[in-house]
Amino acid sequence: MTETLSPGKSAMNYAITFGIIMILEFVIMYVLDINPQESPIVGAVINILNYLVLPFLFIYLAANHYKTKINHGFISLGETIKIGLTISALAALMYGVFYLIFDFIFPEFKDELLNQIQEITVKQNPTMTSEQLKMSMKFVKMFMNPYVVVPFTIIMYCVIGLIHSLIVGVIVKKDKPVF
Repeated sequence: MTETLSPGKSAMNYAITFGIIMILEFVIMYVLDINPQESPIVGAVINILNYLVLPFLFIYLAANHYKTKINHGFISLGETIKIGLTISALAALMYGVFYLIFDFIFPEFKDELLNQIQEITVKQNPTMTSEQLKMSMKFVKMFMNPYVVVPFTIIMYCVIGLIHSLIVGVIVKKDKPVF
């Protein structure tokens, strides 16, 4: 009896690659001092890459690899969903752990970012009262807490991965014959 590789395990390399790419994007933007709030085009490109292009690409590549190289030309929608969720969850977990470590090593990063966000908020909303600004910044601080960011990021990427998995699953699906 031959042992086959599960869809989730076959997607691990793609998940690790996706996680590394997201981490590299963050590091490059930090090192080059690129602020997505001040450069909306850069922010839009990063968002399009991380939420649309890369998840779809890696889920498609992993599903196609599983279908052609591991599962003898067949893949079900369920297997594609397992692949997509594995890729999304693991990549988000890697990014989240990196963010925790980064926040621990560079605690001033969060303060600098909060100051930039506050300046941009005031510039975009000059009629905002100080109470409204304090309330807004309190909300921003809460979502910058690594213990909130990491679980939220994992959940968000799992939802994104599920959507992309369904789309990819419809494209690559080929069920095994019943007989």
